[in-house]
Order: sequence, then C-alpha cells, then structure tokens
Amino acid sequence: MLQPPHSSLQVAAVPAQRVPERDRDQDAPWHTEAVCRRDEAGLFFAPSKEPTAARLSREEAAKRVCARCPVMVECREHALLQPEPYGVWGGLTAAERRVVLARRRRREVELKKTANAAGRIAAAG
Repeated sequence: MLQPPHSSLQVAAVPAQRVPERDRDQDAPWHTEAVCRRDEAGLFFAPSKEPTAARLSREEAAKRVCARCPVMVECREHALLQPEPYGVWGGLTAAERRVVLARRRRREVELKKTANAAGRIAAAG
C-alpha cells in the first residue's frame, strides 16, 4: 500500500470497520463514517511519477467512492479548511480544491466590498 505524503491524510484513508449508524456516538469524528476507510489509500493518493491517464482514471474511481459517502461534505470542508495539499478528499482533487478556495476568497472580498459600500450609503443617508 502506498503511503500518503502527509501524515494527517491517513485519517480518511486508513482502512477501518464502519460503525453502524444506530451504534455510532453522535460526538464521534466525521471520518468514522467515511466510506474510504474501507478502501486502499492508493486510490485517493497519487504514486510518484504517475502517468496522466492513470492519474485521471484513479481520481475518477476515488470520486465514485466519494459520491456514495455519507460524510462527503464534512470531508470536503475538512480538506478545504486544513488545507489538504494531496489526494482526493470529499470528491475533489487537490487542483479542484484550489479552485474552490480561490472562488471563496473572491466571494469574501466581494461581500466585504458590498458591506462597506452599504455602510457608507447608510452613513451618508
């Protein structure tokens, strides 16, 4: 099995038994329900010098696993907040997560501009 390049990446990719929903502690971390805990970490993390076609195929297979995961949104947010630099997390590749983060930053800037403009208008009015 390939080792992920970042130690915190193992959280969502280490094989483990799934806890049945009715027995799960409500305070348990989101990753205890992650479907990928039952799959090979190599599906979610690229080996060195992986050919492009193989990478794309592997990433699509990982995304199919993510698509059926009950904690996909939590996983995605974890990867965006960390930020996780490698692997497929929450159905997004590292490159896709960079795009999402850039969009969020632009949206935050626009919201601040709008709020500042509204504040100036209210103060002048």
